[in-house]
Amino acid sequence: MCLLTFLPSGIQPDPQALANGAEVNTDGHGFAIVAGDRLIVRRSINAEQLISDFARHRAAHPAGPALFHSRFATHGSVTKANIHPFPIGQDRLTVLAHNGVLPVTVRPRRGDRRSDTRIAAQEFLSTEPFLSLERAATRGRIERWLGPDNKLVVLTVNPRYPASAYLFNEESGRWDNGIWYSNHDYLPDRYPEIDLDFWAPEAACPFCGSVGLFDPALELCTVCGACPVCGQCEGECGPFCYRTALFAQCPVCGDDPDFCLCLPVLPARIA
Repeated sequence: MCLLTFLPSGIQPDPQALANGAEVNTDGHGFAIVAGDRLIVRRSINAEQLISDFARHRAAHPAGPALFHSRFATHGSVTKANIHPFPIGQDRLTVLAHNGVLPVTVRPRRGDRRSDTRIAAQEFLSTEPFLSLERAATRGRIERWLGPDNKLVVLTVNPRYPASAYLFNEESGRWDNGIWYSNHDYLPDRYPEIDLDFWAPEAACPFCGSVGLFDPALELCTVCGACPVCGQCEGECGPFCYRTALFAQCPVCGDDPDFCLCLPVLPARIA
């Protein structure tokens, strides 16, 4: 989950679509707007108020690009500090927001309550191999590191960059009325039969319609085998699936693999 929304220059938001996304991604909301030579950035746990603030600021500053993000926490604590967007390193003129589950190289170690995206912004994407966004080779390097299932938007007013917005893995999202959404969470009734804790006892499978027939350990439908998050029903879910990320266990100790001490932390690799 998470919903990342990108608005090109001159495009106004759809508040209802943002509210739909916020309803299923409840762990914090943030936006950024390019307003001339400055960024307007706001973050809040209160979705309704922030959507209203975003619409108001966007109406006043329509000329530049903008983004809105609603978070579904897979790594890191549910706090305002982990709400997107984040400055890239020490550059307060450039921010990023992300949808997906980032590679293990930036997932928090035991005791680190930062999210994977926050770590990526502060420590990984702020290093020199990734900073030359004006170069196609650099943007390609970032997309290879992200993989096809992670989506990223960077907004900047830093004069070193020729553009004020960079959208990574655009093809993995969806354009609708001039607005780019990272997934379908902006649509009404996106998960009409699914409890937000994945399966309620009386829930119906959204893919085959079977009611109450699910594996309580795997959280999968026992009739068609579908995952309620990504819809995979033939084989294992991909690494992008939030259900997989949330329920993953270390094969040695059974603990959350991001916080156990059994598995080595792999060094960062730059393609």
